[in-house]
Amino acid sequence: MKDKLLKKRYIIGVITLIGFIIISYLLFTNRLDAFDNTIYEIIKCIRCSFCDTFFKIITYLGNTIPVVVITIALLIYLDKHDRIILGSSMIVTLCINQIIKHLIKRPRPPVEERLITQNGYSFPSGHSMMALCLYGVLIYFVMTKVKDKKKKIFLVSILSLIILLIGLSRIYVRVHYPSDVAAGFLITISILVINITLINNYFRGNKNVKDGNN
Repeated sequence: MKDKLLKKRYIIGVITLIGFIIISYLLFTNRLDAFDNTIYEIIKCIRCSFCDTFFKIITYLGNTIPVVVITIALLIYLDKHDRIILGSSMIVTLCINQIIKHLIKRPRPPVEERLITQNGYSFPSGHSMMALCLYGVLIYFVMTKVKDKKKKIFLVSILSLIILLIGLSRIYVRVHYPSDVAAGFLITISILVINITLINNYFRGNKNVKDGNN
């Protein structure tokens, strides 16, 4: 049973990584304009002063200060195993994001179209990656630790909604192309699945060694 679950996790990690590679290839071959423009046109339909304010607030949840504060609070609260999962996932995700950004160097959407000020490169979306990493790890903790089914569904739904809204907000305020967000989500899912699986295997292996020595 554990072997099947492990295999499924690695398959998910590989599939999402391939998805990221495909988007990157389409970016290099200039084939993303139709996708990005279609999503932009859909979002134009919901533009209004309320949505402008709402998404400016939502996008703030993915800023450095809120993410760091929440991460530090969790690292203080969690046990050693979970601290390693969260801390390593955040560090790896941040490093990979910066490496890819500076390798690809995709410019952000035109300044005149943005609702907020944002510097740096566009691909992939750092806010989307860090939001999915942080709240995605929390989803993993909920899935593995919360026993009550209704509470589990409620918490996972709320955390998933936060992730999706932060990703959408980056498109709405026009500091990212839709493909930046999609690529960010895909590569982060791959990072989380592989990182969490490797850490769990490491701790499980150490436990088996200790049990064998006793």
